Amino acid sequence: MLNRLISYLSGKQNETAAVMLYRQIVAQARQPAFYGRHGVPDSLDGRFDMIVLHSFLVMRRLRRSGTEAAKELSQQLFDLQFADMDNSLREIGVGDLGVSKRVKVMAQAFFGRVEAYEAGLNAEDDHVLAEALTRNLYGTSQPPAAGLAAVATYMRMTDQRLAQQPDDSILAGNVDFLPPPA
Repeated sequence: MLNRLISYLSGKQNETAAVMLYRQIVAQARQPAFYGRHGVPDSLDGRFDMIVLHSFLVMRRLRRSGTEAAKELSQQLFDLQFADMDNSLREIGVGDLGVSKRVKVMAQAFFGRVEAYEAGLNAEDDHVLAEALTRNLYGTSQPPAAGLAAVATYMRMTDQRLAQQPDDSILAGNVDFLPPPA
C-alpha cells in the first residue's frame, strides 16, 4: 500500500523525506505495546488515532522549525497520510462515494485532535492532555489509568525528544521516537 504511494511521488527531496517520516510514524504507531500494555483499542479507529498522535508530534516539531522547508515537508506529510488513508479505505472495500466522505471526516478528526493535543501539551499538568487522550485515542473504551498516564508521559517526552533533534535530520526524513512506555 505504501509502495504505491511512493510511486505517485515525483522524487523531490522533501517528498522522499515525507515518505521516510511517514514510514517511521506508521512503524511507531504499530508498536504492540500501545495496544496490549497501554490499552489503546486495537481497531481501525485506534490505529488511525495512533498514526494521528505520532503525525501530530512530528508536524508540531516541523512547525517549531519555522522554515519554509519544514512547512512544505509538513504539508507533504499531511498529504501523504491522507492519501494512505484513502487507499486503505479503498482496500477494505469502501466504495468511491464513501471514501471521500470518510476521508473528510478523518481530516476533520485529525484537526480536532491536533487542537486538543496542542492544548494538552501546552498545559502545565497532564489533566488536559489526559482528557484529550481519553476522548480521542481511547474513544469509546475506558482507558486503563496506568496506560493513560503512560501515554501522556510518552507524548510529553517524545515531544521533548523531537525538539532536541536537529532540523537537518528531520528535514532529511529521520526522526528518533522514544520506545513505547514500559
